[in-house]
Amino acid sequence: MRIWVLLVFLGAVFAAGAIGAAFPPGPWHAALTKPSWNPPGWLFGPVWTVLYVCIAVAGARVWQASREDATRAKARRWALALWTAQLALNAAWSFLFFGLRAPGVALVEICVLLATIVAFMVRARRVDRLAFRLFVPYAAWVSFATFLNFTLWRLNPA
Repeated sequence: MRIWVLLVFLGAVFAAGAIGAAFPPGPWHAALTKPSWNPPGWLFGPVWTVLYVCIAVAGARVWQASREDATRAKARRWALALWTAQLALNAAWSFLFFGLRAPGVALVEICVLLATIVAFMVRARRVDRLAFRLFVPYAAWVSFATFLNFTLWRLNPA
C-alpha cells in the first residue's frame, strides 16, 4: 500500500472525527435518562480511534485496488462513493444528536449510516476482502450505537 494514499485516507477520516468532536456530549447529554448498559464515556475515544484507522485502511485498500477488471472497477467506484457517503454521515451524526439535541433526527440519520456501511461492505467485498473485514467492527459498533440512540430517544421523549 502506498503510504501517501493511506495518509490521505487517514486525514479524511480524522477530519470527520474532528467534526464530530466539535459537538461533545456536554450537560444536555449528561442529564438524559440512560439505559443501564450505556457505555462509560471514556470508552468512546479509544473505540473510535481504532475504528477510524480501520475505516481509513479499508478506503485506501479499495482506492488502490486493481482497475483492470471491468467488474471489479465498477464495484470499486461504487465502494469509494459509499465510503465517502458513510464518512459524511459519520461526521454529521454528532451534530444532529449533540449539537441540535435531536435524537429522533439522529436516529434516522444513523440508520442511513448503517445501511451505507453495509452497502460499502457488499461492494468492497468484491474488490478487497480485507477492506470488507475491516468494516465488520465498524458495522457492529454502529449497530450498537443505533440501538443506543433508539433507546435514548425512547427514554427521553421531550
